[in-house]
Amino acid sequence: MSSKAEPAAVGNALTPKLRFPEFRDAAGWESKTLADVCSRITQGGTPDTSKSEYWGGSINWMTPAEMGKTESPFIKATNRTITESGLSNCSSDLLPVNSVILSVRAPIGSLAINAVPMAMNQGCKGLIAGKSLDFYFLYCALAGSKPRLIDLGAGNTFKELSGSALKAFEIPVPSPAEQQKIADCLTSVDELIAAQARKVDALKTHKKGLMQQLFPREGETQPRLRFPEFQNAGDWEEVPLSELVSSLDAGVSVNSGDRPALGNEIGVLKTSAVTNGIFQSQENKVVFDAMETGRVKEPVQGDTIIISRMNTPALVGANAYVKTSLKNLFLPDRLWAAKSKSGTSMPFVALILGSDKGRVALSKLAKGSSGSMKNITKPDVLAFLIMAPSPDEQQHIANCLTSLDDLIDAQTQKLEALKTHKKGLMQQLFPSPEEAEA
Repeated sequence: MSSKAEPAAVGNALTPKLRFPEFRDAAGWESKTLADVCSRITQGGTPDTSKSEYWGGSINWMTPAEMGKTESPFIKATNRTITESGLSNCSSDLLPVNSVILSVRAPIGSLAINAVPMAMNQGCKGLIAGKSLDFYFLYCALAGSKPRLIDLGAGNTFKELSGSALKAFEIPVPSPAEQQKIADCLTSVDELIAAQARKVDALKTHKKGLMQQLFPREGETQPRLRFPEFQNAGDWEEVPLSELVSSLDAGVSVNSGDRPALGNEIGVLKTSAVTNGIFQSQENKVVFDAMETGRVKEPVQGDTIIISRMNTPALVGANAYVKTSLKNLFLPDRLWAAKSKSGTSMPFVALILGSDKGRVALSKLAKGSSGSMKNITKPDVLAFLIMAPSPDEQQHIANCLTSLDDLIDAQTQKLEALKTHKKGLMQQLFPSPEEAEA
C-alpha cells in the first residue's frame, strides 16, 4: 500500500488516503447512488403469523446444514424458518446468497451478509450488488457510512430509512479490481477477528466447564475436581452470605451531572457499573454541587463485591468484584458493597454470586409490583446460602479462576485491538464521508 498523497479530485472523483501500490495512479473513485450500483433493492415483509403452515422452527441462520430443504431463513427478532407457502404470502423477496441486509428501523444501519438464501421482515432491506460491484465492498462502504444513513432516518414516532432515500444514497466506488483488492484485504482482517473471537469463546467455555468441576453440583457437598492438598479435606458447608461478609452497605442518591468524573472530581456510580459481571469504573456520573459532594458516602473499596439491589428484572442482582479502592467514586443508593471478612476469599464469593446459577438465584429474590423495576432486600441477600470450603481452598479456587480471567481479558483486548485496527484501516481505504458529500 502507499500513503503517497493523491492528485486533487476532479469533478466528482474521490480518492482514499491509502491505496494499494498498483492503484496509486489509477483514476479517482466516483460517487454513485445505490440504485445505480445494485441490481436490486428489496423490501422485507412478514407472512401471517397466525398460520402455522407458513412457519418452521427456530434456527441459527448462519448454519445452512441445519435447515430443511423446503424452508428458508427469515430475519426478525427471533430467527425462524419460513416455508415456501409462507414466502408466497408475504411481500419479502428471497434474497440470494451474499446479499447485504440493512436495518432501516432502529437501530438504523445495522448490517449483515447472508450465507444462505433468506427472507426478512419490514425492518430490513436487501441490497443485491450489481455485476460491477463486489458485495463485500458494498457491505464495508455502508458500514463506514452508518452515521449518514442514520441522519437520513425520518418519522415522528420512530425513525425509518425510506426506500427512496436509500436508493438515492451515494457511496464512492473505484474500479472492480480495486474493489476486490480492498474486499480481500478486509476479509483477511475479518478472518483474524473471527479466529480471535473463537479463542475468547473457547477460553470462556473452558472456564465455565472448570467451574462446574471445581464447585459442588446441586445436592452434593464436594466438587468433582479438587486440588491435591484438599483431596481429603471433607465436605463443603452451606452457610448464609452473612457468615462470609462483614456488612452489606449502600450509598445515597445525589444530584449528578451527565458525564463521568474526571481527575480528582467526585463521581457516583451508575447501576450499569456492574451489569456485565465486570466492574466498570467509567460508568459513573460527576457530582458538581458542594452540598451534594458533602452527602456522598460509601466510597468504592478494594476487595469488595458491588451488588445491584434495585434494577430491571433482568439486571437486579447483577454484581462484580472490585479489586482496587477508588477514593473519588461512591456508591448510589441502588448499589450495595459486600465487604470482606477475615477468613473469607471475596473473589471466591464473587465467583459464586456472579455465576449463571448465582445470578438466577439472586434475581429470584427480587420483589416489587412494578414490571420494570425490582428490589432485593438486605435480609434476603444476607440469608442467601452459599456452599463454601475452608478459606485456603477458597483462595486456591479463586487464584486459579482469576488467572484464567486474566487470560480471557488479555485475549479480549487483542480482539478489540483487531476490531480497532479494521476500523482505522477502513477509514484509510475509503474516502471520507465529508469528501464524498463535497
